[in-house]
Amino acid sequence: QVQLVESGGGSVQAGGSLRLSCAAFGSSGYFYSSCLGWFRQAPGKEREGVAVLYLGGTYTDYTDSVKGRFTISQDKAKNTVYLQMNSLKPEDTAMYYCAARLGQDCVPVSPSRFHYWGQGTQVTVSS
Repeated sequence: QVQLVESGGGSVQAGGSLRLSCAAFGSSGYFYSSCLGWFRQAPGKEREGVAVLYLGGTYTDYTDSVKGRFTISQDKAKNTVYLQMNSLKPEDTAMYYCAARLGQDCVPVSPSRFHYWGQGTQVTVSS
């Protein structure tokens, strides 16, 4: 069993920064061969993949709207994945979730392909 716990959300003005954290609990063997993705869902919209990282290597991928502004990274010693979000825009406002998928095929970053989910953390960006 895998448990994911997000933190770091909050309210910021446009242009500001936030760093989200996703702490993972469970079998360490699972994490060395898994993908960890960040997703977001705004009211009335579908959940979308934002960024993904392969925990057993260095592969990362981002949705076009966040490239150059968001960075996904991991601290293996802490079993934690981060999403550094800079130059935030009002359209980044959403509930952000982290999710895990066993295997090396991290893309496409589709919610239906990820098996374990955190509870979410709210990000609100005001103009």
